Amino acid sequence: MLSKNIKKLVEYGIESGLTPECERTYTTNLLLEVFHEDDYEDVDITGEEICLEDILKVLLDEACRRGMIEDSVVYRDLFDTKLMNCLMPRPAQVQQEFAARYEKCPKEATEYFYKLSQDSDYIRRYRVKKDMKWKVDTPYGEIDITINLSKPEKDPKAIAAARNAKASSYPKCLLCMENEGYAGRVNHPARENHRIIPVTINDSKWGFQYSPYVYYNEHCIVFNGQHIPMKIDKAAFIKLFDFVKLFPHYFLGSNADLPIVGGSILSHDHFQGGHYTFAMAKAPIEKPVIIPGYEDVEAGIVKWPLSVLRIRHKDEKRLISLADHVLRAWRGYTDEDAFIYAETDGEPHNTITPIARRTGDIYELDLTLRNNITTEEHPLGVYHPHAQYHNIKKENIGLIEVMGLAVLPARLKEEMEILAEYLVEGKDVRSNEKIAKHAEWAEKFLPNYENITAENVTEILHKEIGNTFVGVLEDAGVYKCTEEGRAAFMKFIDTL
Repeated sequence: MLSKNIKKLVEYGIESGLTPECERTYTTNLLLEVFHEDDYEDVDITGEEICLEDILKVLLDEACRRGMIEDSVVYRDLFDTKLMNCLMPRPAQVQQEFAARYEKCPKEATEYFYKLSQDSDYIRRYRVKKDMKWKVDTPYGEIDITINLSKPEKDPKAIAAARNAKASSYPKCLLCMENEGYAGRVNHPARENHRIIPVTINDSKWGFQYSPYVYYNEHCIVFNGQHIPMKIDKAAFIKLFDFVKLFPHYFLGSNADLPIVGGSILSHDHFQGGHYTFAMAKAPIEKPVIIPGYEDVEAGIVKWPLSVLRIRHKDEKRLISLADHVLRAWRGYTDEDAFIYAETDGEPHNTITPIARRTGDIYELDLTLRNNITTEEHPLGVYHPHAQYHNIKKENIGLIEVMGLAVLPARLKEEMEILAEYLVEGKDVRSNEKIAKHAEWAEKFLPNYENITAENVTEILHKEIGNTFVGVLEDAGVYKCTEEGRAAFMKFIDTL
């Protein structure tokens, strides 16, 4: 059984292009060594299905049976990554192939690297496909919703092992260059099948890779070669456009650099991008504006729930200069009437979430104004999802959500399934502790529907989750999409 599945895994490597035919025997021997196995029988697998998920499951079960690993998702992930690395080309080979394809076409290079990242099981296709995804029409366009199911939950044993594991500062974080080829441990994921493409932006060494949890097509991460904190400044705008010039079919954006409105990893300078067009990018300019000294730059307020100034020009240097001007002005801007404070007690509150892209020969930069002030009424943030929406979304609104893709917690899958049953059968939602948190929310939208049935309840819940996410984005907007809000937004723009 072991010989058969090792042969099937090697066959998968050859068929996917990870492993050249001339390395069949070498790869087989690497896999035998991982299992501490001396014997091998070259069995016939003609006509058998080559499914990576199934092959790995059998091999992992065998490793558990032999006592090599515990039967836990954490240990299984560490071990199957070791198996996949036996099929992988070395980093230099990947970089050479990428460079050769890039010479022909940047798009061909990224398509090769994205496929490699999936074929290597670094992006676990079979988990990503479990994510629930749908679109919802809103006044701001068609937004994307996803319930993230691709991150496996750790079992109690693994959690305890991670807690008791020896502290290590290598790699310093999940975005460090040192992750490439790292075997991992119970408190750090395996990265032996991980490859990084080196890129130079702003005359410094950076890395280009894909996210293992792809929320959209070719969801990539571009990260500093040094472990230094994120910072939104003029250099950040230069880096964004340097990358977009290298890969004109990709957008690139940054989380904000302050807590609450920032991303989950503020300790390592990085951006996120990809080959996808979000609703925000499709949103039109609602109110054109002219900024003194930059009359040649097309600018305007975007029709979007967050407060976005879009600037466009053929020369990206003009956009970098203007973006720096806007950022400096916003960092120091206070408007008490609009509850905008640059700082309180020495703590800064204003920053920007920027997104760069290229459309034809025009460069475009969206500057999303952010503020992380808190109050007693809103201890998690005034411009953060308010308590009425926490049943659906309580987490920070980062770059991906800013652009119009809701990344919602896995708990919602089960909760919405139970809620659907209760709504169809007319049961008391408050009577079930798992979904009681959704009772007030459901009571608000139920009057909008004459009849809720087993056939339409999922569609209704999907629509209402989308509507709620719009409310979440509106909460995150420092200026509301009202006449008063637009007037306050223009008051800031008039200071530029």
